[in-house]
Amino acid sequence: MRRRVPRWCAALGALGLALLLPHPGQASADDPIALSRTGRITDRVDALQGRTSQVATALDRLHDTRHLQLFVVYVNGFSGRGPQDWANATATRNGLGRQDILLAVDTHDRRYAVSADQDSGLTQAQLDQVGSTAVEPALRQNDWAGAAVGAANGYDAVLAGRAVTAPAITPGTADPGGEPAARNGAADLWIPVVVVAAAGLLVVYAIRRRRGAATGRPSEGAGTGPAPGGRGRRYAPKPTPLPELDAQAGQLLVATDDAVRTSREDVGFAAAQSGEAAAQPFTEAVDYAEGELAAAFRLRQKLDDAVPDDDVTRRQLLDEILSRCTQANRRLDAESEAFDRLRAMEANAPQLLEQAEARAAALPGRIAAAEAALRPLAAAYADPAVEAVAGYPAEARDRLDFARAGLDQARAAIGTDHGRAAVFVRAAEGALDQATTLADSVTRRADELHAAETALRAALTQTDADLAEARGLLGADGTGGDAVHGGGGYAGDGGHGGDHADLRGRIARAEAVVAAVRAEPASGRSDPLAGLRRVAEAGAALHEVLAGARGQEAGGRRARVLLDQALLGARSGAAAARDVITTHRGAIGSQARTRLAEAERRLRQAEDAAPADASAALADAQDADRLARDAQRLAHEDIGSFGAASYGGRRGGPGMGGMGGAMLGGIILGELFGNGRGDKRSYGSLGGTRGLKGDGGFGGAGPGSFGGTQTRGRMGGGGRF
Repeated sequence: MRRRVPRWCAALGALGLALLLPHPGQASADDPIALSRTGRITDRVDALQGRTSQVATALDRLHDTRHLQLFVVYVNGFSGRGPQDWANATATRNGLGRQDILLAVDTHDRRYAVSADQDSGLTQAQLDQVGSTAVEPALRQNDWAGAAVGAANGYDAVLAGRAVTAPAITPGTADPGGEPAARNGAADLWIPVVVVAAAGLLVVYAIRRRRGAATGRPSEGAGTGPAPGGRGRRYAPKPTPLPELDAQAGQLLVATDDAVRTSREDVGFAAAQSGEAAAQPFTEAVDYAEGELAAAFRLRQKLDDAVPDDDVTRRQLLDEILSRCTQANRRLDAESEAFDRLRAMEANAPQLLEQAEARAAALPGRIAAAEAALRPLAAAYADPAVEAVAGYPAEARDRLDFARAGLDQARAAIGTDHGRAAVFVRAAEGALDQATTLADSVTRRADELHAAETALRAALTQTDADLAEARGLLGADGTGGDAVHGGGGYAGDGGHGGDHADLRGRIARAEAVVAAVRAEPASGRSDPLAGLRRVAEAGAALHEVLAGARGQEAGGRRARVLLDQALLGARSGAAAARDVITTHRGAIGSQARTRLAEAERRLRQAEDAAPADASAALADAQDADRLARDAQRLAHEDIGSFGAASYGGRRGGPGMGGMGGAMLGGIILGELFGNGRGDKRSYGSLGGTRGLKGDGGFGGAGPGSFGGTQTRGRMGGGGRF
């Protein structure tokens, strides 16, 4: 029976294949294909219609003069893949090298892509120029041969330093391959029947195999090599060493966090451009990715808090981190092409340029307001209170300089190369967003310090009252309760006076904190946020032992006051950590990001629990504050070690036109930081920059955009003609 079932499966598979194969004269959508062995032209839809020799002559001429091989492929569909993915997969499958370029054309869905190695000698700007000038005009008029000839002549021109010229157009058949067989025909009716039947027989076969395994009998094909005793077994691959797996998890956390942050920003731009309703599907995609990323960060924090004793548990946690991040990236990658079509940055480049220029024109006033707010802060408060934002106005100007340079480049390209313009506009958008965040961080810190001063005065008064209550509870002679409390005890001690030594210690610490905080303004500049944190912690320590004596209502009121004080510090710390990581993410590693994610989680827990249980919420708020400060410290350590010699430290290098700041901010991506794609092929198509090859003005780098780790570096949209 074990032998007959596979034969039946094979027979049904053959029947299904026969039914699914296209009928004569009917074209099908193609997976990444093997290129023709007889030349550089692969025409599966008869698109060239007698002009093959004309195309071959142009390809030969390019090879003879530039030693560059251009392969052209005409198919009836990209099998549901994006044009870029299909072209890259085909290039990889066929082993195309450094001097090889692939032009892939889907004649039915009217899409195309160009795949070229980053070391081909062609810049992204040159690829885009040839595409927009010599390829797309021919494709739009169904001149399939003319597109290939235009590409060959165009690449020759840009390498020779000549202008690219549009080809003479000879219109052809609009859809030479016709409707793919996979999309129509009577065979569609048989597909479910064949699949269900084959699946059923495969289940029977699998059950038989398992029964054989359960009785100790080897199944056919069960082994890949001999094992002790002569029985065939399938050997598992050697697991990744734990240190390597840990490093992979950290790297993927950083890459996923960057992708989510950039995608969230891009969705904001899209909503402003096309409306909230149009951007809603992409908002949902980012929300999903953020949820998966938050779960991954929670697991990382769990590992950091207490490293498991056994390697099995540690491996499971690391595997789940990788899995969560992968799911987040896949969701973003799946929406990237649709997002590109929504923004249509190349088509809308003139309008987007005007909007970005308007934002850039308004920013100097915002930065000036930040500088004006910073001066009195520096005079009134201690350095630790303002050092987190002290350099932000200068950094905001640095980002603005970069944005202006990009907008100038975009303006110069409008009318001649909208793909190039779109690249510079997107980079400018990211820089303007970060400049705004940096400027607003200063004004927010000013508001936080003023609010902390007011809260600190109230906290000192409250703590004075707590101390008086605690001294009274301790008793005048230090041995028992007073007449008011009647020796009633504290914190549920059963009425025996409690642990007086503990109470004395808490009183002494609170008295010392109150005295020190009150003395700070007299001795010079103070830090009200730090002072409030210290007084609130001392007050919370007293409240723990006084709660039982106060009663539920009075204790609840005091707990809510303490919670409000702790939340002020936690919100300020989380916002500061979020801003520094967002605007410097090109330098920030996984530890700072993990602490911020956990701080934000604890802060949400505290806010959610506050109405029902202020005491429980207080512990979460204090933990959030501590974690947020850890995130800030780790982030600044990362920034301090980030290529200061090459990129000018936190503010970017002088004379770099903001390039150092743009790299520090993660606005510009490049090989220096790893592109996460796992290959070196880049893409040129209707949508402008498709890979991380970038544009000439970016020195070998390109701006990030909506998408996961596989697509975050591509820009533009459509890929159609």
